Amino acid sequence: MTSSVTNSDPLGHALTAYLRGDKSATLTVHTNVSEDEPLPASYFFRSLWEMPELERRALEECQGRILDLGAGAGAHALELQNRGFSVRALDVSAGAVQVMEERGVREVAHHNLFDIPASGEQFDTILMLMNGLGLVGTLDGLARFLKHARSFLAPGGQILATSSDVAYLYEDEEGALLIDLNGPYYGEIEYAMTYEGETGAPFQWLFVEASILQDYAEEAGYEMEIVAEDDQQQYLARMTLSAGAHQANQ
Repeated sequence: MTSSVTNSDPLGHALTAYLRGDKSATLTVHTNVSEDEPLPASYFFRSLWEMPELERRALEECQGRILDLGAGAGAHALELQNRGFSVRALDVSAGAVQVMEERGVREVAHHNLFDIPASGEQFDTILMLMNGLGLVGTLDGLARFLKHARSFLAPGGQILATSSDVAYLYEDEEGALLIDLNGPYYGEIEYAMTYEGETGAPFQWLFVEASILQDYAEEAGYEMEIVAEDDQQQYLARMTLSAGAHQANQ
């Protein structure tokens, strides 16, 4: 789930432990804005009906050839394969990639989303779930990714991504927002993961307000719509390239 390749791999080791029978395997998630939180490895192995409604809706919206970014243990890729889709599942964690292969994901890749090869292959759906838009790291990374994705998004294709507005993390007891408007965007949060004493390298994760995502999408030549929202400030967005942007890619 991290956005750059590193040698340490606590996520991969936790997923492998779970697959090997340790159903209690649990990561600890550290951030610079909240207390440490446990993240059970089992969460990455959930079935369709254990997934949040936004994720189930995203799977319903998928079409054509699919690229699943930050695929983890392959829960979404396997469900889509079962529905007859052709899916490539990508993750930066070597352990996650191995777990996906062992679980039967037919096509996996080990690199980050900024290193997707310019092979000429195009995808009809780029899927980014579990607050998957966070993979871009920062607002600058968002702009970079949206530009990069134009090279492997098929005409008429779509990016389906979930994200959320985390302004609530900065509210005081009276509900006022304590945000430094001169500092980095408040949704750019630093994370690290620990498993069994192994802590991975810190990485940036982006939570982006829908209106800001729309601004960045339009700037990069996409049309954006909110497909669904839940009651926890999370949303599913669809971004499609405008006809003019497709012509510019030719």
